[in-house]
Amino acid sequence: MTGVCGCCGALRPRYKRLVDNIFPEDPEDGLVKANMEKLTFYALSAPEKLDRIGAYLSERLSRDVARHRYGYVCIAMEALDQLLMACHCQSINLFVESFLKMVRKLLESDKPSLQILGTNSFVKFANIEEDTPSYHRSYDFFVSRFSEMCHSNFEDPDIRTKIRMAGIKGLQGVVRKTVNDELQANIWDPQHMDKIVPSLLFNLQSGERTESSRSPSPLQASEKEKESPVELTERCFRELLGRAAYGNIKNAVTPVLMHLDNHCLWEGKTFAVRCFKIIMYSIQSQHSHLVIQQLLGHLDANSKNSARVRAGIVAVLLEAAAIAASGSVGPTVLEVFNTLLRQLRLSVDYEMTGSYDGSTSIGTKIIKAHEERQLQEAVIRTIGSFANTLPTYQRSEVMLFIMGKIPVPGMNLTLPSTGSESEGTRMFQVMLLKSLVQVTAGFQTTNMLTALPSSFLEPLLSFSLTDDPEVRLLVLQILLSLIDRHDNRPKFSKISIISDISVLKLKVDKCSRQDNLFMKKHGQHLYRHIYLGCKEESSGREHYESLYALLGLLSVELANEEVVVDLIRLALALQDLALSTDEALPVYNRCAIHALSAAYLNLICQLTTVPAFCQHIHEVIEVRQKERPYFLPEDVFVESPKYEWLPLSLDKVEGDVLFLQSKITEVLGGSGYNTERLGLPYVPQYTDEDRLSKRKSIGETISLQVEVESRNSPEKEERTPAEEITFETLKNAIVDSVGMEEQERERRRQVVEKFQKAPFEEIAAHCGARATMLQSKLNQIFEITIRPPPSPSGTISSGYGQNQSRSVPIYEMKFPDLCVY
Repeated sequence: MTGVCGCCGALRPRYKRLVDNIFPEDPEDGLVKANMEKLTFYALSAPEKLDRIGAYLSERLSRDVARHRYGYVCIAMEALDQLLMACHCQSINLFVESFLKMVRKLLESDKPSLQILGTNSFVKFANIEEDTPSYHRSYDFFVSRFSEMCHSNFEDPDIRTKIRMAGIKGLQGVVRKTVNDELQANIWDPQHMDKIVPSLLFNLQSGERTESSRSPSPLQASEKEKESPVELTERCFRELLGRAAYGNIKNAVTPVLMHLDNHCLWEGKTFAVRCFKIIMYSIQSQHSHLVIQQLLGHLDANSKNSARVRAGIVAVLLEAAAIAASGSVGPTVLEVFNTLLRQLRLSVDYEMTGSYDGSTSIGTKIIKAHEERQLQEAVIRTIGSFANTLPTYQRSEVMLFIMGKIPVPGMNLTLPSTGSESEGTRMFQVMLLKSLVQVTAGFQTTNMLTALPSSFLEPLLSFSLTDDPEVRLLVLQILLSLIDRHDNRPKFSKISIISDISVLKLKVDKCSRQDNLFMKKHGQHLYRHIYLGCKEESSGREHYESLYALLGLLSVELANEEVVVDLIRLALALQDLALSTDEALPVYNRCAIHALSAAYLNLICQLTTVPAFCQHIHEVIEVRQKERPYFLPEDVFVESPKYEWLPLSLDKVEGDVLFLQSKITEVLGGSGYNTERLGLPYVPQYTDEDRLSKRKSIGETISLQVEVESRNSPEKEERTPAEEITFETLKNAIVDSVGMEEQERERRRQVVEKFQKAPFEEIAAHCGARATMLQSKLNQIFEITIRPPPSPSGTISSGYGQNQSRSVPIYEMKFPDLCVY
C-alpha cells in the first residue's frame, strides 16, 4: 500500500505537489519559504497554470476552514498574497476569481481573526494595478460585508474596534479597485453609496464621541490612537470624495444628508458641520457649487421642520458656502441668497402665525418664537459671511438683489396696513435690512458711483424717513458701512468735543473725480435725510451718534471744498432747527441737536484748518460749558441722561451760546472759500418720496395724487404765461425761494385738509369736474390730430366764407420741374 501511495503521489500534477510542499507539518512553523519560491518561479514560468494553482489553493483553504485548521488557512492566504504580488500576466483574472472566492469564504466566517485576515488580503489585492481589465467581476458582496463590519457590535471593545477598522479598510480597497475602472460595477450607484457613506459616517460619529471624553493633544497621541477608527474613517472618506467626478457628487452627498436626517444630527450642528467641512475640502473646487445646491434644496425640503433643524442646515451652509466662495461658486451666488431670504420670510411668518400651516388647530406643530429668532439670526449671519467672501462687483449685485426683496414704502401698494400681517411685513423689512448691514460690512470700492447706483440708494434712503426708529437706525448703519472706506468709522463711534482731532489718526485721502461726481448726484439727498432724521421725535442717542458718524465720514471720505461748505451750512441749519418754535420737538431732542451741531462744527473747523473759524467754534463751546452744558454732547449723550438737568423749555436761547452764520461766513470767505451758498439758509426740499414713506391713510394718498395732477394739469400751464429767463429772473427765484416754499407748504396742507375733512359728495364732484375737463382737452387733441393735412394745391372756400382744407391726390399735384426726375 505504501508503494501504491508513493506511486500515486508521484503521478500527481506538478502544481499540486508544489502547492502541497509549501505547507509544513506543523502550521506554527509558518510558510516553507524555499518551496514558496519554487511555486512562484513555476507560476511565472507557466502562467497558464496560475488559475489551477488558485483553484487548488482555494480548495485546500475551504477544507481547512471547515476543519478549523486556522494555521493552514493563514499559510494559504499568505501564499495567495505572494503569488498575487508577483504575477501580473494576462491569465491573472482567473486566479483573482479563486482569490476573491477564498476572501469571501473568510469574510463569511464568524471568527473575527478570519474576517480580519480576509480583509487584509483584499486590501493588498486592491493596491495591485492589473494589466488587463475584468468584465465579469462583482464586488457587491464585499461592499455589503465590509459595511456590515463597520457596524460591528462585538462584545470585546478591542476586537470590535479591529473589526470596524477592517471594514473601513475593506471599503477603501473596494473604492480604490473600482473607481478608476470603467468596466467594473459603478461604485457611485446609489445602491453602493447608501451602504458605504453611512458606514463611514457611523464610525466618524462613534469616534467623535469616544474622543470627546478622551480628547488627547495631537502631540501626546500614541501610535495606537493615531490608527483609531475615526482617523482611518476620515482618511477613507476624503479619498472617496476626492475621486468623485462631476456626475457623482450628488450620489455621494445625498446619503450624508439622509444620515443626518435619520439620526437627528442637524440639531447638534457640530458633527454636521464637520462632515461638510470634510466634503468641501476633499472634492475638487470646481464641483463646490453642486454641494451648495444640494444643501439649498435640502433646506427648502425642510421648510416645515423645526427651527433647530433648519438652523443646523443653515450653519452647515454657512461653513460650506464660505469654503466654496474661494473656489468656483458659479451661478449659485444669487441662488444662495434667494433661498436664505425665502427661509427668512417663512421664519417670520411662522413666528407671527405660531404654526407652520397658519392654523392653530389640534395637532398643529406649535412654533417656538425664540428658536425662530435664533434661526433668523443664523440666516442673517450666513448671508453676511457668504457676502464677505465675494468680490466687490458681486457684492453690489447681492445688495441690489436684497434691496429688491424689501417691501419699500410707497412702491408696494399691496402691503397690508393693519394687523399681524403689517407687523410681519415690518419684521421682514427689519430682517432684510439687518442682512444688508451684514453684506455691506467692510464694503470698499474705488468708484462709489457705479457700486452704489440710484436703484439702490434711493429706496434705501426712503427708509430713513419712516416712523420706525429701528428701521432708521439700520439704514444709518448701512450708509456708514458704504461710505467708510478707510476704517474711520470706529473713530466717530461717540459724540464728543475733541480739542485736537489729531489723536483720532484719521485717514484722509484726496477726493477723487468719481467721488465728486457721486456727491454731485447724491449729496443733496444725503443732506436732506440727515436733516429730516434729526427732526424725528423718536430718534434716540444711537440715532444721533450714527448721524454724527455719517457727517464725519462724509467730511473725511467724500468732501471737497463745495461739500465742506454744504456740510457747514447743514450744521447751522440743524442749530436753527433746534431753535425753531414751529417744530414740536421735545426738549431732549433739541438739546441733542444742539450737541450734535457743536460736536460736528468742532470737527469740521479743525479739518478746514482755518484759525479764525476754529477760534469762533471754541469760544462758543466754552460759553456753553459755563452757561448751558446741556448743549454739549458730554451731558446729553450718556448712558442714562439726567433729564432733571434739562430745562423745561428753550425759549430764550441767544447770544454767545450760538454759532453765528455771519461770523463763519466772514472767516471762511477770508480764507478763500466760496461762501455765497453759506449765506443762504438751508431748507430741505420735500419730495413725493418723503410723503409716500410716511403716509398713513388713503386720504393722504389721494391728496398726493390730486396734488401731482394739479401741478401738471393743462389749466395751470395755460394760466402760467411763458416768460423770458434772464439773470434777474434767476436771482429773484433764488431770493424768493424761502417764501415760495412756505406758500407751497401751505397749499399742500390745504389740499390734504380738504380731502381729509370735506364730505364725500364734494370730493366726488370735484373729481368728476376734473374728469370732464380732461375729456374735453382730449377731444381737442383728437380733433387736431385727425384733421386732414393741408394740400400743396391750396385751399377751397366753404359755403360759410371759411377756408376749408382739401386733400388732393398725389397724382393730381403739380410739382415744380426741379422736383421731378
